[in-house]
Amino acid sequence: MKIFPLVSNLNLPIAICKDTGRPSWGLPFGRARRRSALSPSSRLPPAPRRTQVKAGAAEVAEDTQRTAFLLRKQWTLYSVTPLYRFSEAHLRDYSRLLSAFVAAEKKKGLAVEIGGELDIKVSVTSLPDLKGSDRDQAAILVQLSSRSSASPKNSEEKVIWSGWFCCVAGDELSENLPEAFTCLPLFLVNGAESNTAIVGTWFQKTFDCCFRRLSLSPFNLSWMAAMWTGCKVDKPASATELVFSVPRLPHPLHISYAINLEDAQALWATIQKTPGEITQEEVDVFMDCLYSHFYRHFKIHLSATKLVKVSTAVASAHCDGIIKFRQSQYLTGVLMLLTELAICQIQ
Repeated sequence: MKIFPLVSNLNLPIAICKDTGRPSWGLPFGRARRRSALSPSSRLPPAPRRTQVKAGAAEVAEDTQRTAFLLRKQWTLYSVTPLYRFSEAHLRDYSRLLSAFVAAEKKKGLAVEIGGELDIKVSVTSLPDLKGSDRDQAAILVQLSSRSSASPKNSEEKVIWSGWFCCVAGDELSENLPEAFTCLPLFLVNGAESNTAIVGTWFQKTFDCCFRRLSLSPFNLSWMAAMWTGCKVDKPASATELVFSVPRLPHPLHISYAINLEDAQALWATIQKTPGEITQEEVDVFMDCLYSHFYRHFKIHLSATKLVKVSTAVASAHCDGIIKFRQSQYLTGVLMLLTELAICQIQ
């Protein structure tokens, strides 16, 4: 069922904010959680630091190019407990050790020489631009690449799996850590689950950390819908889309609710009290307005369904913990929100 109503002059009474509490500890690596939380007040995703000041065009373009490969890909989210005795100075050594571990796992435990020629190569590098402040640890990118057996030896290798650790404005966790621990609570993955399990196992054994799937609750998704609707984008964008799952049916049924971007932004402008900030009360009003408008047209109570996906000009997010970034301008801001959710899950 796909419906495309427009939003116009909506007025509803303010909803009461509900106390969501804090989430419990997650499940073992590779399994999804079904709860998560968000603080009752937050800031809208800012543009990257260098675009807030008067940076040169070449500098901004360079920052965008470094992170361009992160856009328009589906990333699966994990939370990660602090890494013990991890050092950015040893990234090259980690590449060699992880390469040997991946090769051994692929060859079902056979001994592999560290530093020898391997079918799959691993690179562990730093992404210093993906930080919220100077106190944050630089993001760490892990990539697995390989060359087809039919390809010439001098041909370019193809990246088959990517994962990156980051901490954007993660002061809540990092400031209280002992010196031997590194705070990189958010892990994003694009690639086969088998490779994710191998890489995750190596990091767990090497740095005594723990990975858990980071699911997004309807509460989280409603925040994302409101926050990202309030972000201005330079290029023309498609409609904001909310996808709802109808419960207790013998067969899956989803309702897709598309709202013209300009109408959604006009609605948000009438609700938001303080530019650049957002409260739970405002999120509740925004969602209730959309639900009320939908009911007037189609006589369906969306409040009785479950919000499972949000798609906007800034990013799209699914309840299973899958996200796709669409605007480099707001990449840091979206990561700030996801970092907060990851920290909530591991505390």
